[in-house]
Amino acid sequence: MTSTSFYQTLAAALQERLDIIADHAWRDRDPAAHLEALKRVSLELAEMRTQIPPGAPPKLNHYLLQCSYAKALAVVEAHQAG
Repeated sequence: MTSTSFYQTLAAALQERLDIIADHAWRDRDPAAHLEALKRVSLELAEMRTQIPPGAPPKLNHYLLQCSYAKALAVVEAHQAG
């Protein structure tokens, strides 16, 4: 996986997790499916944390480790923009 595709994939997974958390209607309608989706994307993010490329922004690993996903997404977006 190239560095660019890593950051694109990471950004998509981070956004997906944030979207799942925000979907209260889904959580209320089908808590089991909501939880499974949350577990799946959380495992994906944990795996991606182990694959952060050299030269990544220093705060990225910290934010992923602390589950500060909105902050991690902001770092990724800033890294991609500049």
